Order: sequence, then C-alpha cells, then structure tokens
Amino acid sequence: MQMQVFIEPKRRIGRRDTKIYGHFLEHFHRQIYGGVFDPNSILANGMGFRKDVIQALKEIKTPIIRWPGGCFVSSYHWKDGIGKSRTAVFDKSWRVEEPNSFGTDEFIDFCRETGAEPYICTNAGTGSPEDMSDWVEYCNLKSEGKWAKARIENGHEEPHGVKYWSIGNENYGQWEIGAKSADEWGRFVLESAKMMKRVDPSIELLAASITDIEWNLKLLKEAGQFLDWISIHGYWDKIWFTNKLSDYESCMAYTTEIEEPILKAESILGALGYSGKIRIAFDEWNLRGWYHPHVHQFENVPAEVCAKARDDNDFNASYTMADAVFNACFLNQCLKHCKTVGMANFAPAVNTRGAIYTFENGIVKRPTYYVFELYTKYMGDEVVDVWMPDNEYFEVSCEGKAVRVPSLDIVATVSGNGSQLRIAIVNRHPDKTISVKIDSGSYREFTTAILYGISGDSKNAYNDVHHPDRVCTTAEPVKVEVDKDINVEIKPHSVNILVMT
Repeated sequence: MQMQVFIEPKRRIGRRDTKIYGHFLEHFHRQIYGGVFDPNSILANGMGFRKDVIQALKEIKTPIIRWPGGCFVSSYHWKDGIGKSRTAVFDKSWRVEEPNSFGTDEFIDFCRETGAEPYICTNAGTGSPEDMSDWVEYCNLKSEGKWAKARIENGHEEPHGVKYWSIGNENYGQWEIGAKSADEWGRFVLESAKMMKRVDPSIELLAASITDIEWNLKLLKEAGQFLDWISIHGYWDKIWFTNKLSDYESCMAYTTEIEEPILKAESILGALGYSGKIRIAFDEWNLRGWYHPHVHQFENVPAEVCAKARDDNDFNASYTMADAVFNACFLNQCLKHCKTVGMANFAPAVNTRGAIYTFENGIVKRPTYYVFELYTKYMGDEVVDVWMPDNEYFEVSCEGKAVRVPSLDIVATVSGNGSQLRIAIVNRHPDKTISVKIDSGSYREFTTAILYGISGDSKNAYNDVHHPDRVCTTAEPVKVEVDKDINVEIKPHSVNILVMT
C-alpha cells in the first residue's frame, strides 16, 4: 500500500519557537556531578565542565536549559551555592548529600559554554517570594543592592541577564516538598511574581501548572496578569518505582496520548481569556519516568541504598528506537501546536534518562540524541499544512487495552525564506516499510531531495560504550522529477526528515 501525503507550503500554520528543542538538568543522580560537571576528569575544561558534553550539546544547537529542578528545587536554597565558602547539605528531595559546588554561577557559565539560554526554576516549596526575588537580583541587577554586589564579589562583574524564571515545580503534587492547594498556589504565585518583576520587569515568568481547570482557575485569576507561560510536565511510561520498561509496541501506544495535555491546556487558557497571551512550556518531558524507588513511598531504607538504585537509570540498553520514535512524535506535536507551545525541555540532558551518557573516557549519544540532531539541523522555521486522506493503523496492547496506532506521523515546514521544504516523517510501525507519495502542492520546482533518518537495525537497537554508532544519522538521495510527486520508502521504527530544495 502506498500512502498519499498532501502538503501546501503556502498555507502557513505558524512559526515554531526553537525553545521546543530545550533540555533540563536536575541535581539527581549523575546529571550534574559526574555528568556536566566533573572537575577531576581528564575531559574537563578549566571550569570543571565536561568538554565532550559541551560539544555534544552545541552540535544539537541546544537553545535553553532548565535548572536546578525538578523536585530537587523545592528544598534548594540557592544562597548555599554561591561564593567561595560553600557548605554541603542534605537534600531532602532525593536523600543524598548535596555538595553545593555547582550553583548559580556555574550553571550560567555552563550555559554560556554551550550557547544555551539559562532558565531558572525557583524554590516554591520551602522558599519564599523574597528568596525568589533575591535570586533575580543576584542574576540580573547591575550593581544595586546586596545580591548584585555579592555576584560582583563572586567574580561576575556583569549581570547574568536570566530572562526565563519559573515559580515552582509540580507544587500540585503530594510528592513535592511544599505542595500547595489550588487556593494557596494562586496567592503564592501572585506575591512571588510581584516581587520578581519589581526587580526586573523584563523577565518572563512561568508557574507550575497541570491540565486541571480548578488549579488554573485559581492560578490565573490571582496571577495571570503577571505570567507569560504555564509550565506542564509529561512522563508516559510511569516506571518510577519498578524500572520495568514498556516494550516498543506499548511505547507506540503512548505516542497517541502526547497531544491530549496540550489540547487541554489550550482549552483552559482559551476558556479563561488567556489565549494568545500566555504560552505553554512543556518544561519537563520524557517517554520514561526516572527510576527512584523508596523515596516517595517513605520506606525505611538507608539513603545510600536509595541512591545506588538510581544507577539502573544509566543502562544504555534501556534507550532504543522506541524512545527515539516517541521523542520525534512529541516534537511533532510541539510543531503542530506552535502557536501555543513555545518551549519544551527534554528531561534530562545528561545521564539518567538523558540523550547523552557520560563515562570515564567519553560519552555515548543515545538514539534520542540523534532525534534532536535531525530536528535542530534540518527542520524549517514555518510549519505548513499537511494532510493524509488515509493513514495505516496497527493494533497493540498497552496496559491491558487494545490501542490503534497510526503508522505515520508527519509534519511539514519551510525554511525562513521559503526556498526549502522540510518534512518530518515518523514511521511508528515496528517492522513494516511504508511507501509514501508526496504531493508538494504549489512547490513543485524542487530539483534535489535528501532523506535524513535514523532507524537502527531493529526496533530495540541502542548505542552503548562498545557500540556507540549502532543508531546514528544516515543520508540518502531521493529521486526528484520536476512537476511530479516524490516517492520515498520509509523504514520501520524510523525517524526521518526529507529536505527538498
């Protein structure tokens, strides 16, 4: 069966924001220490940052990095992590000792090294509105007041100029330190936003949200006038306490659920009068939940046992083409909803479930890394109209239910000047190559086409220390005839971008 795809490049949906290709770092397991920051490593630069990690993040044009949490931030006191004299503390979120040797200035320096915009998430658990506004003072005021002067004394004469600030992280959840009711949250965000924007009115503020009408009704009624974004999170394979990873077919079923929270958030913003005024940041997302047993269940288990269990997140065999295909479907939804979704932060960037794995002598780029490489290098700026009269479906079983999964997921874009058509084509099917016939509408003068893709040698293919290139980007020329449709063969379990010029 050949599937017909129609594209009309002159019918523009909207302009995508590059911040949808963002990443996230939390003080959890080896993301910071032994991940991006490892002063004792032979691969570290003079500031203690892993040079290979920096280079890898630069290669995928990482636009923005969210830090320091995550759950960690809800008991984090940023003032412990600045200056020359720092004291280790016990991190109550993850039950480990936090040395505080990587703090605000180190984060900013790391972002500057990678070329990414810094995005700071503040402590709305044990912290206060004043703590948050002090943090803005430290980062953004030139020299006025105690905290700007402290930054200068710490060796940073010029302000850091942090534009993006989030009030809190998942404060709606009982697992979060300092969780709040909807009534409490709206008022807390209001007072925090007032103080933060009085320090620097130019900053953009986010607030922890969830796709719940009551939560947002209270939040936006109280603080909507001060917010630029609402922050929502998503993990679909919820294996926090078991680490029993779902198989490829179940993960494909999860791809059909990605759009639902976006649609709900859009509807809530519209219903409350904030459509076009407040945008959506999916600032923590991943197919698979992080494995962290014992902590949230309050089990009487030694802290070192809790920490050791997290090593199981680092098995590279866990991250296969299932993760890559899911990531591409997620980014496709961000592109399809580019008018409302302006930021997304893959959680995390390094180690745990990240796109990059570090070891003593180097890094492994997992299949998810190559998805970001494809999208940041080859997708265009403007999302355009695409439709398929028919899509082929296959049925899988997920969580005891039968789910019909569409084989293809397609998004089309054009480059800034409209000279190139760039089409993301994802084949979810585990083992079937699909023939696709593309009608490019009013753009039929293309003379060359290249299909960039990743698929691996099986749906369970992964990269590891000994086989780092089992999954990587390939490039194949596609035959083009002027004024005729283009035919491409799309491999199973694959992510592809067709570039037509």
